[in-house]
Amino acid sequence: MATTKGPPTAHIHPGRTSGRTSAADDRASRPVDYVWAVARIGLGFIFLWAFLDKTFGWGLATAADKAWISGGSPTTGFLKGTGENALGGFFSGLAGQGWVDWLFMLGLLGIGTALILGAGLRIAAIAGGLLMVFMWAAELPLATNPIIDEHLIYAVVLAGLALSNAGDTLGIGRMWGRTPVVRANPILK
Repeated sequence: MATTKGPPTAHIHPGRTSGRTSAADDRASRPVDYVWAVARIGLGFIFLWAFLDKTFGWGLATAADKAWISGGSPTTGFLKGTGENALGGFFSGLAGQGWVDWLFMLGLLGIGTALILGAGLRIAAIAGGLLMVFMWAAELPLATNPIIDEHLIYAVVLAGLALSNAGDTLGIGRMWGRTPVVRANPILK
């Protein structure tokens, strides 16, 4: 009994009628890709805004006299407020330490920039996810919900952004992914 071998098929995208994809299909963005791209850019702006406001004290979340460039500590306000929480002793002990401030601020800047540009989403998702889980843990027990708050939701969205290659739509992710350094180190995608 002879078998015929058809053309190789790639993964099937929802909404597409054929299992076969061409190079044009792989480059074409679907509506869901734009949703992920807008979520990526919006979340990137949240991280970048936090960096800018804490650095310059634009008066929304950070007063000018508490700005990082004015000698303020970007971690003190949040972490000192966790002293009575379940893990508060650990987290409040980190408040105001120079290395923690630098790590936090570089994280906000790097994560925000990567998300807005659409490059380095895997590293941004890992770093941002860890940051969000630490911030969630610092607030335990939670005031408004016993288990979940926005920090965990942000961590899940960051993972979704990285796994869906959200930087390829409305971002430089596709171009970034073709660079030799990223091809050699896919974690940098």
